[in-house]
Amino acid sequence: MIGEVDRGKTISVSVYLRGSGSLDWVDQEAARAPSERRTLSRSELARECGARDEDVAAVRSFAGQYGLEVGEVDAGRRAVELRGTVDALAQAFGAQELQLLEHPSGVSYRGRQGPLTIPRELDGVITGAFGIDERPQVQPYIRPQVPAADATSYTPLQVAAAYSFPTGVTGAGETVGFIELGGGFSQSDLNTYFAGVGVSPPPAVTAVSVDGGTNSPGTNPDEDGEVMLDIEVAGSIAPGAKFVVYFSPNTDQGFIDAVSTAVHDTTNKPSVVSISWGGPEDSWTQQARTQMEQVLTEAAAAGVTVTVAAGDNGSTDGVTDGKQHVDFPSSAPHALGCGGTTLQISDGVASSEVVWNDLPSDGAGGGGISIEFVVPSYQSAVTMPDNVDTGSPGRGVPDVAGDADPQTGYSIYVDGSQESVGGTSAVAPLWAGLIALINESLGTPVGFVQPRLYQASAAAGFHDITQGNNGAYTAGPGWDPCTGLGTPDGSALLTALG
Repeated sequence: MIGEVDRGKTISVSVYLRGSGSLDWVDQEAARAPSERRTLSRSELARECGARDEDVAAVRSFAGQYGLEVGEVDAGRRAVELRGTVDALAQAFGAQELQLLEHPSGVSYRGRQGPLTIPRELDGVITGAFGIDERPQVQPYIRPQVPAADATSYTPLQVAAAYSFPTGVTGAGETVGFIELGGGFSQSDLNTYFAGVGVSPPPAVTAVSVDGGTNSPGTNPDEDGEVMLDIEVAGSIAPGAKFVVYFSPNTDQGFIDAVSTAVHDTTNKPSVVSISWGGPEDSWTQQARTQMEQVLTEAAAAGVTVTVAAGDNGSTDGVTDGKQHVDFPSSAPHALGCGGTTLQISDGVASSEVVWNDLPSDGAGGGGISIEFVVPSYQSAVTMPDNVDTGSPGRGVPDVAGDADPQTGYSIYVDGSQESVGGTSAVAPLWAGLIALINESLGTPVGFVQPRLYQASAAAGFHDITQGNNGAYTAGPGWDPCTGLGTPDGSALLTALG
């Protein structure tokens, strides 16, 4: 504790409500071919599963009892904004032990201890309330290349060619969304980069502000690198797509609100959302994990693929408690978890590929067995190990993989200079770009693609990575907790999904 919380400060809290309809059909539908699958438009999703009028009215009444102001009400997202002083909101939601704390990064934040509470009459109506606690929730998974004699880097186009991405398509008609919790992009830097890799004209990039987040290049070089990596990787692969960057604060409120905004965005309508930020799944509250997974389920219903970096710290996910951890939101069942490899390219083709593991100094691909989520139906036929700590089964992470080792990383341009970087941060936009190409090729979004990827017929769409480990888990034939199903053979995967 470094000080007292300003309890008279006015803040906003995002309150999420139960839906008016069920999404239990999503997983079964996702096993069908994309052209035969039922999905909902965003307007249909809002109409069939949005908040009930009586639930919104109940929250308005609740707010009035505590002197809170009701701000934006988005029934489609099932989200209600409540504004008031820290003290009033703490009383309304039973927040205890508010303290001013310091994060290891040096950021000071308002934190709380213990659970939130709501009146009995709102039990089951309110599914989550976020914003009273503003601690930094996650980190970007980008890693700089350490100078070494054998270090190399590729353009995203070279990686895409090595993975046989579909040709003759550019992602035209698709929109790719990025979730960014800090940093920003410079259009002049993007113009320089894309001209350098032969992409002309440069892709169209739009910034969307969520919860006050803004495109702020120059404030944090690491975060700028993350934003530029995402845009430059996916933009090189699918230059005909439109790109939308959703900027929000690095809190559980900001993260959830940003993903929810992207999923329900009726203006930009992304068909793919790429997330390169995360944190150990047990560093999240159960309420936040549940709410994020609910939003990802809504993405699946709307035919939106969400690619998520699986982490850069091996099977521990950087936690020093002696146990193994998977990263969230990549461990959410409706996220496409993206792990990392070390890729060597020779004469334009992949000459060797193993699990990325440069521990202890320079990272490793995240992966393992979740302790928070059970085995999803699409992984039920997979032979996978139990969690090495608990001995219990769980959701296996990652689902897929791609080049992530900084020593075989990506050449990017950020803040006026050329850099070579890696991390599973690069794999999420790599797969997002591939999905955009596949969507255009098929003329329909593949959406929640995991049930199709795990079918035997899709095996030809992957390079099975069988060598290496990420700490506690070892690669082997078929799915494994290091690289999932493997890295893509993009053209073969297109055929399998079609």
